[in-house]
Amino acid sequence: MTVGAVLSQKGSSVISVLPESMVMEAAEIISRQRIGAVVVCDAEGALVGILSERDVVRGLTQHGAGLLDLRVSALMTHEVQVVTAATSVHEAMEVMDAGYFRHLPVVDSDRRLCGIVSIRDLVRYRINSQQSDVESLQAYVIGRGYGLGRVA
Repeated sequence: MTVGAVLSQKGSSVISVLPESMVMEAAEIISRQRIGAVVVCDAEGALVGILSERDVVRGLTQHGAGLLDLRVSALMTHEVQVVTAATSVHEAMEVMDAGYFRHLPVVDSDRRLCGIVSIRDLVRYRINSQQSDVESLQAYVIGRGYGLGRVA
């Protein structure tokens, strides 16, 4: 089970903003799209940060209403943890757990953005995979596996 398999199931589209975008604009996107974070990319599309709901709440406690007049670059997480499509789902979940992240950008070998996964995406994928494994084992045990038919 790899992050690439999760992306192929959920899709690899990513909503991003520029570092010079206003926090208000990014917050509106997060709200409208019902997502927990937006990836921050420069004009060339290179990953430079991530802005999460938590970043916005933290910024609100530090800046009050003036938060909405700030640029995304002032609030975003600059040192972003990333994974690749080859990363196992288990390893990605460990990275999220260790860093208290809910979202991980997925990059290629050149650190170009390929997608993003949330903890929900990973949990859903694992549940579906485990359910499929259980059904296969049940079919095998009762004799339907490998085309054998039912054994009396």
